[in-house]
Amino acid sequence: MHPRCKAVLAAALCAAAVGHAKTTVCTVTVNSPDERDAFKAALPADQYEFVELVERGRPDWLASSCKRKVSCDVLVVSGHFAGTEFYSSKPQVNETLPVDELERVTCSDTCPDLFANLKEVYLFGCDTLKKDPVRSATPEIIRGLVKSGVPKPEAERFAQSLSERHSENARDRMRRVFPNVPVIYGFSSLAPYGRVAGPMLQGYFKSGVPDAVGSGRVSSKLVSLFAPASMIVTDGLRATDPNADYRAQSCRYYDDRLTQADKLRVAQSALGGTPIEMRMAFDRVEKFIGAVTPADRRDPPMAKALADLAADGDSRERYLAVERDTEDPALRIRMIALARTVGWLSPPQQTAELELMIRDVLAGNALGFGEVELICGLNKERELDGALARVGTAKTGTAQDAALACLGSPERRTRVIRAVSSTNESDVQIAQAYLRHRPITDDAELRALTDGIVKMKVANAQVRALEVLARHRVSDIAILDELTRLYAATRSPGVQGAIAEIFIRSNVTAASMPKLAPVLREHHIRTPGAGQDLVSLLLAKLSGA
Repeated sequence: MHPRCKAVLAAALCAAAVGHAKTTVCTVTVNSPDERDAFKAALPADQYEFVELVERGRPDWLASSCKRKVSCDVLVVSGHFAGTEFYSSKPQVNETLPVDELERVTCSDTCPDLFANLKEVYLFGCDTLKKDPVRSATPEIIRGLVKSGVPKPEAERFAQSLSERHSENARDRMRRVFPNVPVIYGFSSLAPYGRVAGPMLQGYFKSGVPDAVGSGRVSSKLVSLFAPASMIVTDGLRATDPNADYRAQSCRYYDDRLTQADKLRVAQSALGGTPIEMRMAFDRVEKFIGAVTPADRRDPPMAKALADLAADGDSRERYLAVERDTEDPALRIRMIALARTVGWLSPPQQTAELELMIRDVLAGNALGFGEVELICGLNKERELDGALARVGTAKTGTAQDAALACLGSPERRTRVIRAVSSTNESDVQIAQAYLRHRPITDDAELRALTDGIVKMKVANAQVRALEVLARHRVSDIAILDELTRLYAATRSPGVQGAIAEIFIRSNVTAASMPKLAPVLREHHIRTPGAGQDLVSLLLAKLSGA
């Protein structure tokens, strides 16, 4: 045969072989197998090869796939999605798929094959392509820009562009995780459960599919079928897209080719940047530094990098200035904790920063339920009781009372306990928050609280107050007798139910309160059509049923 003919024949045979090569469908099944099984049942075995990446009981299953040189043409991920990872609702399943791990794979050269040839990605989980930020620095950035004189609309546009650049929402992050992939299917809101999605996919495949799975072309029929369940489609980030340069920057935290010391220097640069740069990088830096292990710290290059960061006085001052200007107290606490971790604050300095934050919160106009929860949680072990004299405020109100009571003020505690019997629902809610952290253990205080509740005239407010009392698992017989009298006197079934709950939680018995059951039966106000209520449950408990 002529050499040229041989070459043509070889090329033809090669093309034919390529044309008949199987499409590899990789599946990550951390929850329901319904979606995977629908694909597997519908696609011809002589054209598609399925590879389940998850290896039960093996935490490094994704790395194992890399070592096996698996190369995926299609990826089908099934699992609940929490913004940062895919997980299972089944308690016996421990495997998860963190988005950070996906990013590590795509950013490193240690796994060049796994996702390099992807044509399609199917993300079966709620919010997998949601456009709202998972977490956002934009409120603080907007506030800072407005404070510096930038008009609010302009500040909002600038902050939005930063959010898109830094991939703060799930959709943009998935685009970054799967660069250059032509088709990524996912959900902008709630996704159907696997037991629903599986049959929907079966119907889709049986109806005749215009484009083969793995073609890299969007199936309008699939999108139309799942559109009522919020399915949308996008593509992977390309080098020509706006903000594509940021992918290289974000990859520095995940790239296995960089040492931990190299990555720490990247974090140091971010912490020492402009206030806006620091705010945008904070979550990523916090996560990276929080994952530094004792073994990392013993590594000489890393130990040197950590020492250099701790000694970086200029970055420290810029960082603390941004922290003190932060309005969100929860974020501010995280920033203080990070400063302590990197060596920018000693324990006494950390306490001083927390006290300064509390003082600013107390002086503001936004003190409410959440702030009380936060301050009480900070002083769980009473380390901040000494701060009372330094952060005290002349302002009054239940929220201020609760916050200062959590810092050890007995006078403010008395006021908060009185607020339980307030007709103001927000005051009762704040008092509830306080008492979850500082419950009443003194019988005299409980009796005073009960006395105030019994005298309340508004039934709805009285129910809320009784619910607060129920959490204290009352055992004082004098209090229980007073509640029995209130039960007989009230005309509210809601109040009776709340009192019954107190008795149920208190584990009263017919022997300990022999007169209770007759009073319950005689004065029971039944709501038509309500079925078995708490009073009925209490009576059954007392009778031993």
